[in-house]
Amino acid sequence: MLTRKQHELVCFINDRLAETGVSPSFEEMKDALDLKSKSGVHRLISALEERNFIRRLPNRARALEVLRMPERPEAATAQTAVKSGSKSEAAASANTVSVPNTASATPASPARIAANDVVEIPLHGRIAAGVPIEAFEGSSMLAVPAALLGTGEHYALEVSGDSMVEAGILDGDYALIRRTEIARDGEIVVALIEDSEATLKYFRREGAMVRLDPANRAYDPQRYAPAQVRVQGKLSGILRRYD
Repeated sequence: MLTRKQHELVCFINDRLAETGVSPSFEEMKDALDLKSKSGVHRLISALEERNFIRRLPNRARALEVLRMPERPEAATAQTAVKSGSKSEAAASANTVSVPNTASATPASPARIAANDVVEIPLHGRIAAGVPIEAFEGSSMLAVPAALLGTGEHYALEVSGDSMVEAGILDGDYALIRRTEIARDGEIVVALIEDSEATLKYFRREGAMVRLDPANRAYDPQRYAPAQVRVQGKLSGILRRYD
């Protein structure tokens, strides 16, 4: 079951693809759905992707494909009439909606590909890649290419420090984080320590302890009791600016 906005968005994308062969931009989707920001469009697209109505095409930046369509409201109304009416009325109603139903059930052609732009995600201050510093100092928005983000809710943190350089994460980079409270050994996470300080590290379990490993041999691992550490998200990507 889709929400009204999710339904409106997938129908809007599919209709535009049928007309032009090119998906609307995030800005056009935002305006069509009367949303306040493109981040709202991104959340809707992520939800539709999770429900297998659309997918991001691999190896093609900023590309989407409509996999299937939800039932159109007018088709649902006609089907209700079929159930409640006489046999003759049912036959007439079925004939009336046969063409829209066929169109809705047919997946969009793979050639209909989106050429989407960027989305805005919250930027929550700076995070240490060396020793922990206070996390979430403030909140603004960061424009990010949609191709860098997968499914789920994301936010960004500016990296401070050099303890993750051997993982290719440099001071001044923007870490793109997918919100989650679950992590597997070896994943790079945002770890909130004692609800006050956060750090970006490899997450590992070591017996009864949690070990946060740097990616710089000049730094030592940090060990904490599990109750001291809460995972706030997993690294989804890195955005780097060149001046």
